Amino acid sequence: MRRLYVVTHPEAEHHLSGQVGGWWDSALTERGLRQADAVAARVRELVPADAAVGLHSSDLTRTVQTAEAIGARLGVRPSLLPGLREKSYGVAEGRPQAWLDARFVPPPPTGNRLDHAEGIEGAETRREFAVRAYAAVDRILAGPGAHHVVVTHGFALTFVVCAWIGMPLESVGHVNVRSTSGGITLLEEDDFFANRSVVRLDDVAHLG
Repeated sequence: MRRLYVVTHPEAEHHLSGQVGGWWDSALTERGLRQADAVAARVRELVPADAAVGLHSSDLTRTVQTAEAIGARLGVRPSLLPGLREKSYGVAEGRPQAWLDARFVPPPPTGNRLDHAEGIEGAETRREFAVRAYAAVDRILAGPGAHHVVVTHGFALTFVVCAWIGMPLESVGHVNVRSTSGGITLLEEDDFFANRSVVRLDDVAHLG
């Protein structure tokens, strides 16, 4: 049995300040740090005590802080993968959310949504975002071990799940997996059929 425990980072500074996150390197809040401890305790419960485990994280501060809390419980150090970062919003990052909202060009309801330009200089397209997230998941799955903890971001969770179930890249134009800060998603592949399941999505019971 192979399992991925996918964590979305808890409350970060940009959540409270109303700033655009993306690649802007905000840290966890004090509440977020407490939530990270709760996440870590729950991951420790989920991963078998005698199992070797890989710990992989986006390289942004808020995810690294979360991964370090988990690593302290598991006795492992996180491997940092830039491919697990949140979507880049280019020049909008760190600015007020209202600044982005006033300039953002939403994707069309049909047609080529993957390559849609959002009107924000330097922002990633959905395709660019998905390609690097898929590559990060491929790298994780190519490594040894049956248990992997993946620490990422809310929007990035969509593409981690899509990569896990083998959804073709050309089909992710409309997909959105809802997430909560500090949520845990459990992905599982059975040994007999090698079927991949989404066992639990965005579980937040550990946050109270």
